[in-house]
Amino acid sequence: MNLTAERSLEIITGQIAQSRKAVSKEAGFSLFNAGLCIIGIAILISICVSLTNNMVFYLLYALIPILIIGIDRYVKRNQPKVPVSFVGTMVDKTWQTFGIFALSFCVLSILFNKLMLNGAQAGHNMEVYFATQIHIFRIILLLMGMAVTINGYILKSRWLVWCGIIGGIGGFFWQSFGVTDFFLTRSLPINYCVTIHNAIAPNLLVALFAFIGLTLPGWMLKKQK
Repeated sequence: MNLTAERSLEIITGQIAQSRKAVSKEAGFSLFNAGLCIIGIAILISICVSLTNNMVFYLLYALIPILIIGIDRYVKRNQPKVPVSFVGTMVDKTWQTFGIFALSFCVLSILFNKLMLNGAQAGHNMEVYFATQIHIFRIILLLMGMAVTINGYILKSRWLVWCGIIGGIGGFFWQSFGVTDFFLTRSLPINYCVTIHNAIAPNLLVALFAFIGLTLPGWMLKKQK
């Protein structure tokens, strides 16, 4: 009752700063863990598709949320929980929103592409399919970068902001403009280009930008004092 408005504001600001520091440590491990899980799954899919030429292995990406949550809970099982705070809630809600939109986009895109493929095959016009198909990876990378960037602003981490921007927007434009295909077609025979295009390039691209947008900023958050 005897606190001045200035002193009350100082206390609130200090509590938010302490909360941000505590949440940053936890968020750092979660980002680091998520990045490693995505990189591991991407490499595994590259190997499986290269050996079998079966695209069904791309469904392994659905295991990523289970792996991330499982490892995160196992590692933190004996650690004291970070108290619920506004900062922590905002970080959690950001990733929950990302998960909802990313999962919905993947399901709807697969259904749309399947319908367009069936229609193109029935009409013997595959050009329509290639012109209208939705490329899932580039949009997921963009959504991921946006979520990481928002977390960076919430936690006041420049590393997080810039890694999110580079990982998201960089990954989107890299795949949209076919940078990988450009270099492949000028350095390898066509039969190798097809294999790399279908099995290796998309997954290594995901692994690269997962490292830039998740693993690297997560490691930086973990190490900050």
